[in-house]
This record gives sequence, C-alpha cells and structure tokens, in this order.
Amino acid sequence: MYASVVLTPAASKRLIAKGVAALPVVRSALQSGRIIVTLGTTNAVVAEELLGHPIDRGAFAAGFIDTRWNVNRRLGEAAEVVLQDGREVEMTGDSALSSLAAGDVLLKGGNALDPWGSVGVLMAATTGGTVGRYVAPALARGVDIVIPISVAKSVHTSIAELSLQMGVGRLALHDGLPCGMYPLSGQVISEIEALEFLFAVHAIHVASGGVGPGTGSVSLLLEGEDDAVRAAHAFVGALDEEQAVELSGTA
Repeated sequence: MYASVVLTPAASKRLIAKGVAALPVVRSALQSGRIIVTLGTTNAVVAEELLGHPIDRGAFAAGFIDTRWNVNRRLGEAAEVVLQDGREVEMTGDSALSSLAAGDVLLKGGNALDPWGSVGVLMAATTGGTVGRYVAPALARGVDIVIPISVAKSVHTSIAELSLQMGVGRLALHDGLPCGMYPLSGQVISEIEALEFLFAVHAIHVASGGVGPGTGSVSLLLEGEDDAVRAAHAFVGALDEEQAVELSGTA
C-alpha cells in the first residue's frame, strides 16, 4: 500500500523526536546511562519527549536561521538537558561530559544533510561552539551521537567539501553571522528513520516546500503493509496541530 503525507516543520520536529525516543540506543541509555540533549529547535522537542513534559522551547535554541544566520536572543536562559537513568539531573553539560562513557548518548542537531548521510553544523563561535565542546570527547570515548534532523535540510553538496570552503574568516559578505561548517557523523534520525522505527513503513522524500502553512514542509511517500501505512498516515495527520516555536535573534 502507498500513501502520501505532508509534514509542516513543527510536525516534523515532533515526529523526529518520537523516533529518537524509540531508538534502541536511546532506550538503553534511559534505562541505564546518561543522555545529553544539546540546544536546538528540534532537540527541544526531543527533550520534551524524553522528559515527558513541555519545556520552554523558545529558550532552548542557540543558533538558528530566519532571514539570516542568527543567534537566539534568549541564549543562556536554558541549559542542555542531562538525564541519568531516565531522570533529569541538575548538571551542566560540561560537567556531564566529564563522565560520559560508551553506552551514553549525545543528541546534537544540524543545519544541513548531504546525500551521503553526513550532517553539517554551522559554527559562528570561533571555538566551535557545541561541537567544539562535545563531539571530539564523545567520539574518543565511544559515546553514541544521535542527530535529529529534518530531510527539509537536505543539500546537494558534500558536507566535507563545504566544511573546507567555509569559515568565519573566509566570508567577505554574509547575511547575519559569518560561519564555518563542521562535518558531523552519527546516527541520523530524520522523518524517514522515525517512521520506519515507529511503524515499520518505508518512507521516501518526494518534495520539499510549500506556501502558507506548508512553508518549509516536506512531502513523503509511505510504502508498506496496509495496517502499518494507515497507522502512520493517521499519526502524521494528528500532528497538524503542532505549533512552531517563536524565536527572536540578535544578528
């Protein structure tokens, strides 16, 4: 059976978040381990799914893109969410990082997804920001890096090549903050993987964009057994009421 679905950006974030929560490495770390959810608009929804309650999503963002490469005006009001054995603990991300080990999970969002599954992260901070603090230690220790990201962020160029071309000091002209790009590796969870984990359907990205409420949307084709496709189609339809977060930038 085939079906088509259209997801607004807000609906995509919720779907991806539920897919992350169903991921075996995340479920294992919730039982016995540590999870760090770094700042981000999609990660804010992931944090809600893992915590089981709403958070101030307007504060849970660092850099974002509106009409330019921007920084959240409320940056600093919220810290990374840290969970130990499924319970939120009062601990800074830097403190939690010191004891991360294999079996733990670092959740980090991105800005671009290339055809080979590599993720690009824009970096306005000359020290590398979140990726500079967390990624190398996580990789060195065997921590699982999970990357929630929408297929709406798909690009047609190699992230590795872009990372060599970009840089704060290389951009003579720029809309907003000048940035470099970090090539991030990890387990990508987009709408496609989320639907496969949750409903055992095969999802294909067939279109991007729209107008009005569909601005920034993604269109997917679902394939699978009748019951699974119907359940996935109904689930996506129920996400239509998801609300977009409002952010104000400093750039």
